[in-house]
Amino acid sequence: MIICVDIGNTNIKYAVFDKDELVVSFRVATDSKKTSDEYGTQLISMLGVKNIRAEEIEGGILSSVVPSLDYTILHMCSVYLHVTMLQLAPGLKSGLNLRCDNAREVGADRIVNCVSAIVRYGKKDTPMIVIDFGTATTFNIISREQEFCGGVISPGIKGSLESLVNGTAKLPRIEIEAPKSVIAKNTVTNMQAGIVFGFAGLVEYIVRKIKKELRTDEVITVATGGFSEIIAKEVNCIDKVDKLLTLEGLKYLYYLNNSEDK
Repeated sequence: MIICVDIGNTNIKYAVFDKDELVVSFRVATDSKKTSDEYGTQLISMLGVKNIRAEEIEGGILSSVVPSLDYTILHMCSVYLHVTMLQLAPGLKSGLNLRCDNAREVGADRIVNCVSAIVRYGKKDTPMIVIDFGTATTFNIISREQEFCGGVISPGIKGSLESLVNGTAKLPRIEIEAPKSVIAKNTVTNMQAGIVFGFAGLVEYIVRKIKKELRTDEVITVATGGFSEIIAKEVNCIDKVDKLLTLEGLKYLYYLNNSEDK
């Protein structure tokens, strides 16, 4: 079995695979103040719930957009799982050409998501848009030649809501879900309408602009991230929702870089 770890700004996501089969996946809050021992005992406890022993993990791979936590998690995996993790960084094979001004600026999660989308849903000569509803909302564009050719970064849904609540005196914290009507009758549904339908409109407009610049409507759009299902229900431009896209992509990259394990 292998473990895939994705360190995001808000959550750290884990998945254990037995070859192609997903055994377990879970997430914990990202906390730069935690030590490797704290993360390690937390991980061992979570694995124990599924009766997975540390010695059953034979290898692993890590992607991260929080560099300050990289050593902590790598050290934790070395001590508690006794594995040396691969890390998504320059030099690791991904099979994805990055046609942008500075390839080093492209986040590891964006690369993994693009690779995963191509492997799982790609079609010959068909561009793709991969949308990740995470701490930020990212749009990643894959050309007909299956190369990363640019993207869009906009605010995240949760962060936008937090900004709204923290910047006002009377607006409450709410659950993010679509209200029954855009013409809302109370404060909570007013806020829900603004967040959900507002982001749905953002997604539809940006996707439409991307298709116009690509000069085609034949584009496969894949969404992932915590709020992908909520937004996908409100738009017509998302073809696939895959909340395990990043972790599945990491699994693919692990085996791509470990030919003896293929």
